[in-house]
Amino acid sequence: MKIAVVGSGYVGLTAGICFAESGNDVICVDVDREKVDRLNRGELTLYEPGLGELLVNNLQAQRVHFTSDLAEAVRNSSIVFIAVGTPQKDNGQPDIQVIEDVARSIVRTMDAYRIIVIKSTVPVGTTEQLANKLAELTELPFDLVNNPEFLKEGYAVDDFSRPDRVIIGTTNPQVAAVMEELYAPFVRNGKPIIVMDPASSEMTKYAANALLSTKISFINELANLCEKLGADIDNVRRGMCSDSRIGYQFLYPGLGFGGSCFPKDIQALTRICDSVGYPGWLLKAVKQVNDYQKLSLQRKITAHFGDDLTGRQFAVWGISFKPRTDDVRESPALGLIADLLALGAKVNIHDTQALPNAQKHFGDARIGYCRHMYDALNQADGLCINTEWNEYRNPDYDKMLHLMRQPIVFDGRNVYEPAKMRARGFTYYAIGKK
Repeated sequence: MKIAVVGSGYVGLTAGICFAESGNDVICVDVDREKVDRLNRGELTLYEPGLGELLVNNLQAQRVHFTSDLAEAVRNSSIVFIAVGTPQKDNGQPDIQVIEDVARSIVRTMDAYRIIVIKSTVPVGTTEQLANKLAELTELPFDLVNNPEFLKEGYAVDDFSRPDRVIIGTTNPQVAAVMEELYAPFVRNGKPIIVMDPASSEMTKYAANALLSTKISFINELANLCEKLGADIDNVRRGMCSDSRIGYQFLYPGLGFGGSCFPKDIQALTRICDSVGYPGWLLKAVKQVNDYQKLSLQRKITAHFGDDLTGRQFAVWGISFKPRTDDVRESPALGLIADLLALGAKVNIHDTQALPNAQKHFGDARIGYCRHMYDALNQADGLCINTEWNEYRNPDYDKMLHLMRQPIVFDGRNVYEPAKMRARGFTYYAIGKK
């Protein structure tokens, strides 16, 4: 098939390259010409394991290319995906203006029937409402489809290539058949392609992210209670999650959820509740617990040192909101670093992939950006672990003791065993443990 994907960010780039990998001819569109040039040279513009190799392979096979010319892409494609960002407004609602602008440009540019697919996450009802608006701009036929993405950063290629399910929001059986043919190579393992009305498909995306967010806030609520009662959340988790009805996924205590999806989608869903007059108690509680949890290390640090950190120095390992990505959006590390600086401390940070994005966010004020994890520990009064990158799991403990001014570890991801850390000579604070 001939496909256009508008937007070469995380979702659009993954979709475009993976569609090309399955044999389609793909044109990816982005307004950033520098990004377009880099991608056409085979330079990946974000960190995602496995995606760079696929980019180079499909450029060489001439199945994918990148352009800033939307009209060219529309003219040479039968299906046009919209995968642009929906930034959060001040009131918590997603801003879909760019989606609407792109859709208008598509219908004004197309010279015959097109299937237009919204890949971005949008409020419930958007597809139907936008289709009505677009129909006023053209006499040419088109179908507007909702096709939400379910990609985990760090595992996007696997998630796209072997999805748990594909959701297609359309009421047109012919369009559904085309979309099913497009996705057939990705579901040879028998996973379902589920066709439903657009409003239900839009709601499905929010529902999935809301439930995963709820699981994270739930285990963190229990972890906080364990700390006060002297229980160990790891023991509780093993006992609870061994129940086949519950399972282990997304039930890890830590610093809460971040990234570009969960916080935004929970906020959007609570605004949807408000708009229809439904209280949405549980969804609002999920956000409240998460907001509280993201400050866990700050509370432990000030309980140990007091509120004045002038003259103290902290190392921070991990800035991305999760491993296997360079994404720092809504990362708990950002708030921690800002609070440490505000209390007078100096901060040295390390991350396997996210240092450039951290530097864009903070600049250079009292922050040292360290290429090697141990460099951040020099004369540190405390180490804060925010992201559980694998290289942090088995460090040289003797080297840590030698470098740090005070061997105190504030572990926001429970990477280490408390008893072993104390036996090695560290003062150790974890989540949900004594």
